[in-house]
Amino acid sequence: MSCSLQKYVDAVDQCVTLRQHGKVTQVIGLVVSSTGPSTSVGELCRIYPSEGGQPIPAEVVGFKDRQVMLMPLGEMRGINPGSVVEATGETLSIPVGDQLLGRVISGLGIPIDGKAEIASERKKHVYAEPPHPLQRQRIHDPMLTGIRSIDMFTTCGRGQRLGIFAGSGVGKSVMMGMIARHSKADVNVIGLIGERGREVRDFLERDLGEEGLARSVVVAVTSDQPALIKVKGALVATTIAEHFRDQGKNVILLVDSITRIAMALREIGLAIGEPPATKGYTPSVFAFLPKFLERPGFTATGSITGLYTVLVEGDDFNEPVSDTVRSILDGHVALSRKLANRNHYPAVDILDSVSRVMPDVVTPEHRRLAGRARELLAAYRESEDLITIGAYIKGSHKITDEAIAKLGDINSFLRQDMNEEASFEQDIRRLKEIVDLEKIPIPPAETPKAP
Repeated sequence: MSCSLQKYVDAVDQCVTLRQHGKVTQVIGLVVSSTGPSTSVGELCRIYPSEGGQPIPAEVVGFKDRQVMLMPLGEMRGINPGSVVEATGETLSIPVGDQLLGRVISGLGIPIDGKAEIASERKKHVYAEPPHPLQRQRIHDPMLTGIRSIDMFTTCGRGQRLGIFAGSGVGKSVMMGMIARHSKADVNVIGLIGERGREVRDFLERDLGEEGLARSVVVAVTSDQPALIKVKGALVATTIAEHFRDQGKNVILLVDSITRIAMALREIGLAIGEPPATKGYTPSVFAFLPKFLERPGFTATGSITGLYTVLVEGDDFNEPVSDTVRSILDGHVALSRKLANRNHYPAVDILDSVSRVMPDVVTPEHRRLAGRARELLAAYRESEDLITIGAYIKGSHKITDEAIAKLGDINSFLRQDMNEEASFEQDIRRLKEIVDLEKIPIPPAETPKAP
């Protein structure tokens, strides 16, 4: 067959000769019900308003009494009883490639920064399985964030998943910008999910800056967007991070915030009739979180280091979402409102923060220094009330005396301006000057077991 006819043969093979249609029967809240078309959960459909206009994209979220339940990915205005519903036979996929660097896109992968369309022929579905547990590599290298309090006391490993837990207004967004600017990652993928519209530009220009944006991809879904697009935004950010990981790059994935994603999932679950469970959250919320949070990691080709902010409701670190996320992730950084009120930024409470992989990615000396500083801060906290009212008698407790003497130096060490990039080697030397290594007992070496 001649080459001139081959393109027509290919076009015939790819065309859809039979389209599945249905009709809208009712609209209740966020859900559109229709009779038909023949489709499956997760498939994209188009709803055509009866009075004309642009078709409204929607996703199949369930079935009930032989009715198809759909949630529109946009405004529902214009949908009438009898509106035609057309199945596309596709699930959501987005263009991926180096063309994404420096761009700001929506929760559906569409550019919103006023620049040209993303010229990439390669597409990737947003739904994917986490890496097989035996295909994950062990974490043994640190991923420096450029934030002194994290790198010194809750050191993050390459491929680790770390949560940043805080109430509102304690400095999460500023910390995310610092990490994006100062980290040693090849690529940053930042998901701003449920963010205030005003704060998106503030984050891009003030917190992230041109330097950070140049090697970043930002997925922005504002709080006025439908709940389904908020969930899709989180999946889109993760999918982009997976693409760069498959290219052999070390990626940092920052998602702000898991709490708003959980709220969106709760909204979807309640709308389709799912029974509420813990604090109004539906069971599907707690089924989604492990699958979503397990997708980053360290594989044979590259790594995704996942940093997830958790907006703690009412500063209750034991509320359902916080407790569930903390049990899934490999560590957590707690931001303290008490420290923020003292103008101590970043407001990291190192006594309430932990990295489960820190022992595998730092030297024994670093571990001893960080441990000793923690002991001093813990000793001061235990006696803080007595010290404040002047009831503590010097000499009562040796480590408390040392903590009182060194508290100012430790707090000064932990403070960091948002434009300051921490130097790991300098910070180690500075911590040695504050903490006296000679007073730290050296752990005994392990004796080999007899055969």
